[in-house]
Amino acid sequence: MLSIVIPIYNEEGLINDLVDRTVAALEKFTTDYEIIFVDDGSRDKSLKNLLLHQDKNSKIKVLALSGNFGHQAAFTAGLEYSTGDLVGMMDGDLQDPPELFEEMYRKIIEEGYDIISGKRSGRKGKNSRNLYTFLFHLLFRNVTAIQNMENTGNFSLMRREAVDALLTMKEKIRYLPGLRAFIGFKQGYVDYIRDERFDGDPKMDLSKLFRLAADAIFAFSRFPIRLCLYMGMFGTIVFMFAGLYVIIAKIAGFAIIGWSSTMLSIYFLGSIQLISIGIVGEYVYRIYKESQNRPLYFVKKFHDGKLVK
Repeated sequence: MLSIVIPIYNEEGLINDLVDRTVAALEKFTTDYEIIFVDDGSRDKSLKNLLLHQDKNSKIKVLALSGNFGHQAAFTAGLEYSTGDLVGMMDGDLQDPPELFEEMYRKIIEEGYDIISGKRSGRKGKNSRNLYTFLFHLLFRNVTAIQNMENTGNFSLMRREAVDALLTMKEKIRYLPGLRAFIGFKQGYVDYIRDERFDGDPKMDLSKLFRLAADAIFAFSRFPIRLCLYMGMFGTIVFMFAGLYVIIAKIAGFAIIGWSSTMLSIYFLGSIQLISIGIVGEYVYRIYKESQNRPLYFVKKFHDGKLVK
C-alpha cells in the first residue's frame, strides 16, 4: 500500500488541480493507495474543498489540525497517521510533480532502495528565492556532516521501515530532509526541474524560509558555535598585532594621536561578543523548546471516510 502525505495551508485556489493530478498520477501504477491531506489550520475553504473530494474518493483522507503548527509539524502528523508500506511526502503547491512518484516507486521496488528523494536539477522562473535556496544548500553542504542531500527537500518516497525510524526522532524543532538523510538506509534520487508555484502566493515567505534554514543548520552543524571561537581568535590576533604596533610607535616616537583606534577596537570586540552571544542564544532557545516537551501538533478531526479518531 502507498500513502502520500500532503500538508495544506490556505490553498483553496489549487485544491482541485492538486487532487486531480495526484490521483491521476498514482492510479497510473497502483490502485492500492491513500492520500492524506493535512490541513494545517487553513482559514479559507481548503478544508471544505478537501472534504468534497473525499466524498467522491474514499482513498482521500483529511487530517485537520486544530491550528497552524507549521510545515514540518504538519508533515510529521501525516507520517504518523499514514498506514502504507511506502510513504511519500509532497508539498501542496504543485511545484513538485506528483507524476514523479511512479519513477520513485519503480526505483524502490525494482532497485531495492529504501528512500528516494527528488533532487532539483533546476528551477523554473527567476527570482530571489531561487538564489536564497541555492545559497542555503551550498552552506548546509559545507558546514554539516549530512552528505548527499544537496537540492533535496520534502519531496520523497520511503519504505515503512525508514518512516518508522524517522518518527523515532522526537525533537520539536525539525528539518525533515536532514532527518531523512541522517537515518541512513539505502538512499537514491530522482532528478527533476521544479515548477513555479501553480497558484497564489508562497505560504513560506522569506522570513519562514530563513527560520527553516536556521533550524537546519543549528540542528546538524557545530559550525555556528565554532564560529564564535574563530571570531574570538581572530580578534585576539588582530589586536595582538595592533598592540605591538602601538608599542613600536611609542618607542619610535610617532605614537597614535586621538581616540579613533581605541573606539574602533571597542566596537570590533563588542561586535564579536554580541554575535557570539546571539549564536549561543540560538542554541539555548532550542534547548528550551526541547525541554518544554510540548506536542508538535493537535488534531481536531481525522476524516478517513470511515470513522473519526
